[in-house]
This record gives sequence, C-alpha cells and structure tokens, in this order.
Amino acid sequence: MWIPNPVAFEIGPFAIRWYGILMSTALALGTFLAYREAEKQKIDPENIINLVVIAAPLGFIGARIYYIVFFNLEYYLSHPAEIPAVWHGGLAIHGALIGGVLGGYLVVRHYKLDFWQMADIVAPSLILGQAIGRWGNFFNQEAYGYETNLPWAMYIDGAYRHPTFLYESLWDLMVFVFLLWLRRKNWIKRGDVFASYFAFYSLGRVFVEHFRTDSLMMGPLRAAQVVSILGMIAGVCFIWYNHRQRVVPAEENLPLKEPPKKRK
Repeated sequence: MWIPNPVAFEIGPFAIRWYGILMSTALALGTFLAYREAEKQKIDPENIINLVVIAAPLGFIGARIYYIVFFNLEYYLSHPAEIPAVWHGGLAIHGALIGGVLGGYLVVRHYKLDFWQMADIVAPSLILGQAIGRWGNFFNQEAYGYETNLPWAMYIDGAYRHPTFLYESLWDLMVFVFLLWLRRKNWIKRGDVFASYFAFYSLGRVFVEHFRTDSLMMGPLRAAQVVSILGMIAGVCFIWYNHRQRVVPAEENLPLKEPPKKRK
C-alpha cells in the first residue's frame, strides 16, 4: 500500500516538504490572480504586493497561534521548542483568516484604500489557496475522517477513511468558480464577494468537519463548526445589510423635467 511521503526532496541537510511547496504555490497563484484583478479595476496592483507582504505572515502566525491555543495548549506550554515546528503539522484556517484580515486592514488603512473593494479582489484567491493547501494534509497524513468502506476511501493511518481534505478541497474549488462568476455581476455591491466567500466556505466546513476525527470539541459541537456557523450568519447578515436599501427603478432615477414656461 502506497503511503505519501511528506518530504518531496532533500538538499543536503534540508528537507523540502510537500506542505511548503503547496502553500508557496497557493500564495503565488493567489497573488497573481489578485494582481490581475486589481489591474482590471484600475487599482495600482502594487497594493496587492504590499497586502501580501503584510497579510501572509500575519495569517501564518495567526494560524499557528489559533492551533496552539485551542487544540493543545498544555502540550505546547510543556514543550515550547515545538511551538515553531509547523513541519509537524498544526495550522488552523480560522486563525489564518483572523491574522490575514487584520494584516489586510492595516495595509488598506495605511494606503487609504477601500477595504471592501480589496477584500472582494482577494476573496477568490483565498479560497483557491485553501483548495490547494488542503492537499498538504494528504501528504502529512492528517485532517482525515472516520473509517469507511466507500469506493473513494483513502488508506490513511492504517485504515480506509473519509478523505476529508479532498472533500474540502473540491468544495473550495466550487466556491472559487462561483466567486469568479459573482464578481462579474453588475447587481452586486462592494463586500458581497468577500461575504459570500465567508458564508459558503463556512457552509462547506460545517459538513466536512462532521467526518473528521481530530476536531476540537466545544460541548456537543466541534469548535470549527461553531465558528463556521457564526461565519455563515455573519456573511448572510452582511449581504442583507448591504442590500437593505430599496433598489430605485431606472425610470425613477431620471432627472426631473422642468415645468413648461408660461407664455407672456
């Protein structure tokens, strides 16, 4: 039975891991897509580079801190040398979103950009990056599901299991295509694409998390499901709030005609 090796190749004493290759690919491709979209929207694309330089590291740090604090804080306090050892696994997407959004906010404030416009530009890049990054879980043999005899089960950790990383990757790809379609519609408002990303990703995560075996629990619910449900509610409420004003028909938006002048 073939078991994936998390190490792609070695250069002397350095091991180049598939997780790092996939994350770097996701970052590069996402940056390229956002850069091109910024050009289409007549925004200086260098702002995308500035955003990535700040938001990507903060997202990475946020992903690690979230994992450490909510998954196994006791262990990491007892083994502080393991805190930076991300090659052993241990990044949480919700922490990455918190850190990345914070970094993005700092950048748009500094350069006096429109936050929601920039968020809409990068949203498809985010979900595409998540779709690619999930395959790092495959090579690390982590984030898998319960045992099953379904035809598409994968041999992971000594048994045939639900490939939850694959479920989420496919869902993320569908959301990516949907967001590309959505942002070309003339009836959307700024912030709609990002809010839709948040809502639809969260919807998929609620279902995928049900099959995972390594979830952090909050009472009877899984922590990721709780956060995702809140994310769905936040996304839907934002879109509703964004469109709460009555749409003015075109004919009502025309300038008023001047009354006819009286003849002297």
